[in-house]
Amino acid sequence: MKNWHFFVPFVLQKLIWIPFRLLFIFCGHIEIKGLEHLKGLKTNVIFATNHSSEFDVFLVPGSLPMFTRFAPMFYTSRERAFYKNSGWRQRFYGGTFFKAWGAHPVYAGLNDYDKSLVNHLAILRLRGNLCIFPEGRRTLDGKIQEGKGGVAYLAYKTGRPIVPVYLGGTFRLSPADFFRGRRKLSVTYGAPIYITPKPGAAALSPDDFKAYANVVMDRIREMAPKTAETGA
Repeated sequence: MKNWHFFVPFVLQKLIWIPFRLLFIFCGHIEIKGLEHLKGLKTNVIFATNHSSEFDVFLVPGSLPMFTRFAPMFYTSRERAFYKNSGWRQRFYGGTFFKAWGAHPVYAGLNDYDKSLVNHLAILRLRGNLCIFPEGRRTLDGKIQEGKGGVAYLAYKTGRPIVPVYLGGTFRLSPADFFRGRRKLSVTYGAPIYITPKPGAAALSPDDFKAYANVVMDRIREMAPKTAETGA
């Protein structure tokens, strides 16, 4: 992982922070809660969020203070070929801007977390901050889905805390609805979750990582209003 991998996302995210924050305030009527959970953290973190919309990748950095130490933000994505038949998304996902924003691919289908998440393990070990969508894709029905084990594996291998984040108001949010102020967006940060290996304990299995991932997703559900995108 070279220095420019950190420098370019840092500059880009800072340059657009002010216009995006103003848009979130005046168009999205954004409500931000739980920032106090970040105050005592002394290391870089893994932000784990539900995923409802393309807007989600901008909400977490846009909801943090401009001069936050949790910048730049990096992301997980699929390889560019995955988006080949995704219409307009193939021009954006996996492309130059996506990489400049801080997105690095997960290599799916390898059945080996070390190989699949090699980019993100490197980012965390170099003290980068990671935003990950444990569900693996956007929800199709508005409900928060089960999580995949990768988020727990990253925390286990690097010792970094997972900060659960609930993003509200983005499901089926169209650009027209957003710019006309028809939705109220919300970002809620929860207390950090640690997955710390105990001395002498057996290594965690893939099933253990999936179970921990669903603890994270349950925490996100708990932060969501009962009438929001949880299906409740």
